[in-house]
Amino acid sequence: MRANGRASYAELARQVGLSAPSVHERVGKLEAAGVITGYQALVDPASVGLGVTALVGVIESDQVDDTGLEEALAELASVEDCWRVAGSEGYVLKVRVPDIRALEDTISALNRIRGVARTRTTVVLSTKWEGRRG
Repeated sequence: MRANGRASYAELARQVGLSAPSVHERVGKLEAAGVITGYQALVDPASVGLGVTALVGVIESDQVDDTGLEEALAELASVEDCWRVAGSEGYVLKVRVPDIRALEDTISALNRIRGVARTRTTVVLSTKWEGRRG
């Protein structure tokens, strides 16, 4: 299912050697248990005007409220993914924007959030693969 979320129950049944109703039941149980968290269409970012991808490390100030900081990060539309990490950075964000000017605006917005001491940005030159499935 990770390789093809649109596979029919009959197709999955052939792959795993079960009946389609059995696969349907098992998928339902995986959804109910929170193992399968959703389904999505994967879109080429450049084709929808998001030609610049960057990874932004967020270094927190000493006196930070994680909840408030996380809520503020979630409000930025350009932040596609957010990971809480160990190390000198508290969070790593995947940011997608149309151009470098928009990236600069996003970094400025991040640095204005209460609890952000500074950011460290890495611009992605090219993507060899992303969202590995299968």
